[in-house]
Amino acid sequence: MPTLREIRIPAEATPATARIQQAIDTAATGPVRVILEAGQHKSAGFVLRSDVELRLEKDAELCFDADYDSYGRVFVIAEESDRAMISAAGASRIALTGQGRIIADSAAFVTGDDAEMGTRIPARFRPRLLVLDGCSDVSLSGITVTNSPMWTLHFVNCTHVSVHALRVDNDRQMPNTDGIVIDACRDVRIADCDISTADDGIVLKTSLRDDGRIAGTCERVTVTACRVLSRSCALKVGTESFGAFRELAFEDCDIIDSNRGLGIFSRDGGTVENVRFSNIRLECRETPAGFWGSGEALTINSIDRRPGTRPAGKISDIVVENISGTMEGAINLYAEREGGIENVTIRNVSLRQTPGAFATAQAYDLRPTPADLETAPDEAGRANAWRKGPDGRVIGLVDYPGGMPGLFARNIAGLTCDNVIIERPDPLPPGFNDRSVLIIDNPEQ
Repeated sequence: MPTLREIRIPAEATPATARIQQAIDTAATGPVRVILEAGQHKSAGFVLRSDVELRLEKDAELCFDADYDSYGRVFVIAEESDRAMISAAGASRIALTGQGRIIADSAAFVTGDDAEMGTRIPARFRPRLLVLDGCSDVSLSGITVTNSPMWTLHFVNCTHVSVHALRVDNDRQMPNTDGIVIDACRDVRIADCDISTADDGIVLKTSLRDDGRIAGTCERVTVTACRVLSRSCALKVGTESFGAFRELAFEDCDIIDSNRGLGIFSRDGGTVENVRFSNIRLECRETPAGFWGSGEALTINSIDRRPGTRPAGKISDIVVENISGTMEGAINLYAEREGGIENVTIRNVSLRQTPGAFATAQAYDLRPTPADLETAPDEAGRANAWRKGPDGRVIGLVDYPGGMPGLFARNIAGLTCDNVIIERPDPLPPGFNDRSVLIIDNPEQ
């Protein structure tokens, strides 16, 4: 076996990009550990290779340029982004480790603030921090990542991925700053991570490549012992769902001060089956209408985003068990078509439902809808987020019939609820339904 070489890079005032890339490229002749020493390392984009470990020592800071054009192109486009600060394609045995920090500058990609929606107005083009495409035997551990301007850590069609003891700390008003994105990957374990972000915390997707091919399937993924703060959905499957999802487990996690807690969203034709959420403590709060959903502990929905060409795939065999905490919204299960969601078991759930500050939870949220695929003249860098109808209301927000219940289910086949306790205020606040559980089997109701 070739000897592992170490290349140490001291912090200097001049840009470190060339020195980092040159050290990485020596892996062509054998495995290498590239060590960034304590201090600040300013960099543009670089590419990881097979048999490379990039280690950030304690007090090392890898600081990236605030220039979209200084980063390399990648081939899964996300919210119009086709660039990444760190990237790799087809590499094996790569690692990003240490106790240092990776610092991006999300503020440089902001054009203003939207007080009504509670978000920043981002620039149209923003780079992702990390994109690994078609890689295997990948390990990330120990590091802290801050202020990503777009999706933070994006794994595409990768196998055998381990993410351990990682911290992501993003601006909680910056749209599209998902923490960890597992996109069409197999055999993945995420453990003991801390995520704080404005968008989804840990999310599984199956996206399209820029040539229209499906990136792949998402299978055998485990998320355990993580702590997530999200102003979108903390632990999520979808909404990009072109390929199938199978054998997914989220367990022993804490969701703190988040919007949606747990979610499954089918939109693009891929099926979702055998998913388990277990032993999760959550705290879900309302958000302004600019954020998808509002205060729900659990949302599972199936909506045809492209009804004429690609109906939403079926969601089936879902288990949600041993869930406790508080919510300002409702448990929300919604299938647009009969047979869209089958065999959902909810058991041993104890939640306290309280009113929120915005009253946004009194409508259930079906975004993204077909309307979100249309270009809006005022989208201001927030494509696929919201559009308003002629009445001035965000399209996709639908009032609960008779007010907000504790659990709402529409058109669900094979729903089993066992020991589900939802404690509600007495007397009920305005906008609450007097029925704790509201089940609608006929879509015409």
